[in-house]
Amino acid sequence: MRRARKSAQKSTWGASDGGLLLRLQLPSDPSLLCTVRGAVERLTEAFGFSAPDCRAVTRAVDEALTNIIRHAYGGALDRPIQLAFRSTNGPQAGKNGRGDGLEIVMSDRGPAVDPEKLCGRELSDLKPGGLGLHFIRQSMDVVEFKRAKGANYLRLVKYVRAPGQAANLPKS
Repeated sequence: MRRARKSAQKSTWGASDGGLLLRLQLPSDPSLLCTVRGAVERLTEAFGFSAPDCRAVTRAVDEALTNIIRHAYGGALDRPIQLAFRSTNGPQAGKNGRGDGLEIVMSDRGPAVDPEKLCGRELSDLKPGGLGLHFIRQSMDVVEFKRAKGANYLRLVKYVRAPGQAANLPKS
């Protein structure tokens, strides 16, 4: 797969189509999650991620969408969600094994979220649910949230690594 590269290191958070690979716009209907998972899985495979990283990115996107549907939209089936998938370079492209990355920016029009409250629950608290944010942070190299122009934006980035290479990137 041929990938476009962004010339700037800093993310535009969806302001530009530079490196755009895929854009999805869907209603907040949980029955569409399977379709999105399939698209993300195929995109990550074509991008060159290892099988475990493909599963990690797919799981993170699925968890984030589930959180949007459940928490931002209260289970409503007809609210808008947008996803943009772009190629991006790591903070030190070409050095230390960092290079091509996949940036995913999700947006919703739900109520404003307090980033301080986006902490998830403790892993030792054994009960169903509530681990989505933990899985997202564990799966991705960059996790950032912001509110702008009446929308919530979640930015996820995963960098492609050589087989056996550890992730030594700071979590955002």
